[in-house]
Amino acid sequence: MTMTVPTFAATGLAPALLAELTAQGITEPFPIQAATLPDSLAGRDVLGRGRTGSGKTLAFGLPLLHRTAGHRARPGRPLALVLVPTRELAAQVTTALTPYARALGLRCVTVVGGLSLQRQADALRAGAEVLVATPGRLHDLINRGDARLDQVAVTVLDEADQMADMGFLPQVTKLLEQVAPNGQRMLFSATLDGGVDRLVRRFLSNPVSHSVDPGTATVTAMTHHVLHVDAADKPAALTQIAAREGRTILFMATKHRADRMARQLLAKGVRAAALHGGKSQPQRTRILEQFRTGQVTALVATDVAARGIHVDGLDMVVNVDPPTEAKDYLHRGGRTARAGEAGQVVTLVLPEQRRDVSRLMSVAGITPQSTQVRLGDGALARVTGAREPSGVPVTIVAPTPAPAARPRAGGEGGRPRAAGGEGGRPRAAVGGGGEGGRPHRTSGRSRRPRRPRTA
Repeated sequence: MTMTVPTFAATGLAPALLAELTAQGITEPFPIQAATLPDSLAGRDVLGRGRTGSGKTLAFGLPLLHRTAGHRARPGRPLALVLVPTRELAAQVTTALTPYARALGLRCVTVVGGLSLQRQADALRAGAEVLVATPGRLHDLINRGDARLDQVAVTVLDEADQMADMGFLPQVTKLLEQVAPNGQRMLFSATLDGGVDRLVRRFLSNPVSHSVDPGTATVTAMTHHVLHVDAADKPAALTQIAAREGRTILFMATKHRADRMARQLLAKGVRAAALHGGKSQPQRTRILEQFRTGQVTALVATDVAARGIHVDGLDMVVNVDPPTEAKDYLHRGGRTARAGEAGQVVTLVLPEQRRDVSRLMSVAGITPQSTQVRLGDGALARVTGAREPSGVPVTIVAPTPAPAARPRAGGEGGRPRAAGGEGGRPRAAVGGGGEGGRPHRTSGRSRRPRRPRTA
């Protein structure tokens, strides 16, 4: 039985990290952090199992930075590596770790598909202690001779189960074979299926396992609702839910359905936008920023948004098209009720879907509140806050691009700067290829015609 710690100060973290935690308003560790920090700070291999939104990023990020502090990386040879499956998750990890890295004088670089390969190569050659990467793009940079992993002493695999689902395990295996053989490895995953268990057996040495929230919900403040609705009522019910106050993510099965739904909502007066793997990286970055600032209030998304997106104040996720697998349900729901906040997951179910959704909930371990809803009976508004939209069509205007040149990842002159951001603010424009992790051709026009070739 391993120990847990009640406070960050009790862990022995570097004073600069403790000061930055205080500055960020983080006063006590979440359960996954309290459980894993003693072992990870001691240099042990760690296997962490916890639902999305449970605080895993700092659980691995703080010890990674603590153990890297005081060392300087040579050009193209990072000292710590975080592998993630998607561009959105890479952005989230970079955003979360950058203030703490800066407090220790460590440089962070993010390398992912969808952005300039040459700029990322230049940033690596400028030197970075911490590298956040998607497997495909990192593999390309290594093949070009722009990066070597032989100095990586701390390696983290975040959302390992999704990397398995997206077919990244062969690339991940090759990358792990190149890091320092006696280094520390930490693997965080919601599940151990899809080959993740083989990674654990091969690359983690006598790991300490920690499982937090082993049930299903991300936090106890998350509630689950199944709304039984007739096919004739579903379009209007969905529009009313999307028109509710606050931010809402509506999950659809395909990018074409997401685009169509976003257009229909805009025509009804709902400030909506679609997010999926068919969007170019600048488009995805802009849409997420509009959603965070409230210019967009209804984000119509495919499963590309099911992981790696954190938006404060997001209190409802709606499964317009119910997922087919329990873990997809859990990861969609994990966009709300993050880090102790309250949130609701609502699934719209047609009569012919009842049996499949019931089986899905059983596998996920969820006992939802079920309600039969009909338009005008009040139940829909009571559960979701649904209301009639304005009916006045709206247009979401893209911001005018700034004339200044885009800074390259990692900053200039070796200064520690968040990957791709200005003034230390990391951009969300990072990524790992198309929807489902497969490379895609960008849709729409872009200021740079070059098309991404890798994840």
